[in-house]
Amino acid sequence: HFLSAQKYLKNLSVALLTGSTKKSERENIIGKLSDGKIDLLIGTHALIEDQVLFKELGLIIVDEQHRFGVDQRMKLRAKGNHPHVLSMTATPIPRTLALTVFGDLDITSIRELPKGRPEITTKIVRDSARDTAYELVIQQMKLGRQAYIIYPLVAESEKMDLANAVQGAEELANGVFKGFRVGLLHGRMKPQEKSDTMSAFKSGAIQVLVSTTVVEVGVDVPNATVLMIEHAERFGLSQLHQLRGRIGRGTEKSFCLLMSAGGSELSYERMRAMEDTRDG
Repeated sequence: HFLSAQKYLKNLSVALLTGSTKKSERENIIGKLSDGKIDLLIGTHALIEDQVLFKELGLIIVDEQHRFGVDQRMKLRAKGNHPHVLSMTATPIPRTLALTVFGDLDITSIRELPKGRPEITTKIVRDSARDTAYELVIQQMKLGRQAYIIYPLVAESEKMDLANAVQGAEELANGVFKGFRVGLLHGRMKPQEKSDTMSAFKSGAIQVLVSTTVVEVGVDVPNATVLMIEHAERFGLSQLHQLRGRIGRGTEKSFCLLMSAGGSELSYERMRAMEDTRDG
């Protein structure tokens, strides 16, 4: 968002503040902000902290609104004198939907995809058809495309018999995807490691990114055309929808494969809803 804003808003002073911003740079930004020398501040939850003060906060845009608590949003609003608030989400939470029903929120619905966006084919894939799913991934990579493989866990768990990302990445790199460049991404990695891995995936140095749900939001790699979600029955509808949003961002046809090893009838209803609709 910061890089896009710099590109489009050349006449404004735009700054970026996150938890990993260096102390000296952070102090500089906070000072300029309270003096009114920064027009637009883009950041993470770091913007909510007490020491971040605005001279005259007029507009708050909360992206991925479902990831913020009510108190967090109220704290941000309290930094200005009744600022305008724009909440953005592809998967609104029940409280937000209720506010729209009672008229406390105006709604703008973006119903159409950006021009040129391709169709995404979503399929439930049973374990017995796993080889066919892998063939599709390999075929796409041979065409120069990239793929995500999502696991519900980072490491092996004694309590749950579920596939995990660390083991999965190793097995895939030495097995079915041998000869292709496989990368690993999860929330326990250091910020720099995560950043390096994502940069390598964006540049095409990594062809298959094995990951947990850390890629659920804010990741834009137009060349990625396949998303394979292991144990898809373990994920909620909003998570599945957000994850599917990682593909179909370029101009090529994309594929979302919901890998399922079982689950209840309710979980299959969820996955069938994903097969039938693209509307969040």
